Amino acid sequence: MSDAILVINAGSSSIKFAVFSLLENSVSLCMIYRGEIAGIGHRPCFTVHDRPGEVVGVAKQSLVTKRIRSHADAFFVLFDWINHNLSKFLLIAVGHRVVHGGEKYSIPVVVNEEVLCNLKKFIPLAPLHQPYEIAAIETLIQQQPEMLQVACFDTAFHRTQPVVAQQFALPKKFRQQGILKYGFHGLSYEYIASVLPEYLGDAADGRVIVAHLGHGASMCAMKARRSVATTMTFSPLDGLPMGTRCGALDPAVVLYLMKEKGMDINAITDLLNNKSGLLGVSGISGDMQELLGNDSPQAAEAVDLFVYCAGRELGSLAAALGGLDALVFTAGIGEHSAVIRERICREAFWLGLNIDEVANAADGPRISTMDSSVSAWMIPTNEEYIIAEHAVRVVSGSPYCG
Repeated sequence: MSDAILVINAGSSSIKFAVFSLLENSVSLCMIYRGEIAGIGHRPCFTVHDRPGEVVGVAKQSLVTKRIRSHADAFFVLFDWINHNLSKFLLIAVGHRVVHGGEKYSIPVVVNEEVLCNLKKFIPLAPLHQPYEIAAIETLIQQQPEMLQVACFDTAFHRTQPVVAQQFALPKKFRQQGILKYGFHGLSYEYIASVLPEYLGDAADGRVIVAHLGHGASMCAMKARRSVATTMTFSPLDGLPMGTRCGALDPAVVLYLMKEKGMDINAITDLLNNKSGLLGVSGISGDMQELLGNDSPQAAEAVDLFVYCAGRELGSLAAALGGLDALVFTAGIGEHSAVIRERICREAFWLGLNIDEVANAADGPRISTMDSSVSAWMIPTNEEYIIAEHAVRVVSGSPYCG
């Protein structure tokens, strides 16, 4: 019987999961299943894919989904499926994606009462994510009390940034209260950093900017494969415009909306998180591929703004690095939209980046010309893998060298 790791990414109405088996004396990981229970509380749907990406039939799907009225129900269904389909594997730990670890957590940790208490303190810092991740942990404590759970933090990768890069120009007392630039998408950046030598060789430890472009989007400047600066700051609202999130915004806009337009905190929260970004600008969709396929001027305006902002942030991060050796695209848009990659690269021509149109259309992995002084790449991310890897390290008691 082989050991296995379960990876959980819990959201407000879904539970995404992946199962990894341990190979070669519990060193190598192999994903055997990936799936999602979506529409929790609405129209639940349970889907599973195997390693080649084929859909695995869930027995009696309609009967199964009728049982799912809450996240607790979803976990009962998930573990029932695991017990029936992973008889050759022993589940030894669950790794959780947790958005916020505050200043306290810079490495993954085993969840205990103290850790759980601390995670709850970070809810005000990530109110749209943290409550559901904590609920998933607490549900498993009730349902699988003997199961080892490991929290892996999206903020942890950025704790290597210099202090000056983490500060706002606010009175010191607010910094002491935890108001600083945390950065997010850290698990994705950590995975890319771990595989960079396979693509860039010795240049992996140079000046690299990684663009995690998806429904949520950010960019990270790395030196020696460690975070130096990033576009998201106190919350996942900052930086680039996203699918439905506004990105960087003058704080006076919020004050104006409250004072002059009478909007309360709930209305503004909804506006900035759910009705802005690509959706807000276009009035059509928050999906980049849909906008690229739409010939309306509103769609073009949203795409133009996204590319423009990415180009500006790229220049800012290159300045933080003192130059640029490589640019890496990843995540949904970064991996699947050759058009967006090309447009951003053309905006970066001044940095010495020349795109190879043929290679870019073929999804690389190298998408710049060989004579380009700055190389550009498309590298798929794998946040689930890095979480599973962390869980294995914690379970085995291996020292952390993040």
